Amino acid sequence: MFRWAVICLIISLIAGGLGLTNISAFAKKLSIIFFALFFLGFLALLGFAYLVAGAVSSSGLLPAMVAVSV
Repeated sequence: MFRWAVICLIISLIAGGLGLTNISAFAKKLSIIFFALFFLGFLALLGFAYLVAGAVSSSGLLPAMVAVSV
């Protein structure tokens, strides 16, 4: 998702430099939308990782998992 945001941003900059303002504005809007989706997905994964880390550290599974892996 981040890659598409950067690609749309580059297209917007090139189109703006060439004077194609309609294409530049459309690519800029797409870039903003893609970046927002990427950022929301990143925050969701960060939140899930925090919840999983809290669940594993508060349960008795961690010592059992370490003992099994050694």
